[in-house]
Amino acid sequence: MKKTIYAIAILATMALSLNAQEEPAKTWKTGGAGSLAFSQVSLSNWAAGGENSISGNLMLNLFANYKKGNSTWDNTLGFGYGTMKQGDQGWRKTDDKIELASKYGRNASKNWYYSALANFKTQMTTGYKYSNDPDVPNEEISNFMVPAYLNLALGMDYKPNDNFSMFISPLSGKVTFVNDTLFSTTYGLDAGEKIRTEFGAYMKIAYKKDIMENVNFSTKIDLFSNYLDKPQNLDVNWEVLITMKINKYLSANLSTTLIYDNDILFGDDPTKLSPEIQFKEVLGIGLSYNF
Repeated sequence: MKKTIYAIAILATMALSLNAQEEPAKTWKTGGAGSLAFSQVSLSNWAAGGENSISGNLMLNLFANYKKGNSTWDNTLGFGYGTMKQGDQGWRKTDDKIELASKYGRNASKNWYYSALANFKTQMTTGYKYSNDPDVPNEEISNFMVPAYLNLALGMDYKPNDNFSMFISPLSGKVTFVNDTLFSTTYGLDAGEKIRTEFGAYMKIAYKKDIMENVNFSTKIDLFSNYLDKPQNLDVNWEVLITMKINKYLSANLSTTLIYDNDILFGDDPTKLSPEIQFKEVLGIGLSYNF
């Protein structure tokens, strides 16, 4: 009997020792990429004409993804800021973005997940509509939380691999925040309101792939339809990023953003305002780092 007890004790000790030596399953995957690009032009007695200029652009994309058993939790942070000075003009921003996204899922079948998503977007600093007349001041048109957008959605997420996902939600809420009522009507709110809520359907598609050596392509598109007001007019936010790695610390980045929102109106005549397609393109060559 004693020999049996001793044998069990020895086996238990060996099992505990082997278990302690095993590394715990890796449930978190984190990383990101950042880039900093500069450009500068200096002219002196230049017969062909032109103006001195200097510009800079910072881009940062981080992720923290969790996967264990039937659960997944994907989190991303996107940050971009650019500024430029040309001639005698003051510094003007060329890019300004903060975006936080979080998506939790529970496996429903092979590639499908029951999912909940939250997405928040705004900018950090004041944006202006610049005047060409030196006697007319520039018009402030945006600032931190002017506007800001929050999407909350419940639905299904299709993830056949790490490069592609398609989230479909028939139950989604979109909240538009305007921290200063002076800009309420500019962003589709009624005069004097700071918050507008919409209820509808939402879809988010994301794809990324190395299209050739040291060249990565990624894109994502968000679509929202308001059930209660002109559901045929989709809100669109489509982003594309191409990263071309030159060496360990140098890269070139090309990013584009296309936005259409039926509630954001443009025009110089207040009686003839209409929604328009918004488009932004940023090209930068400079320092980069992946982690």
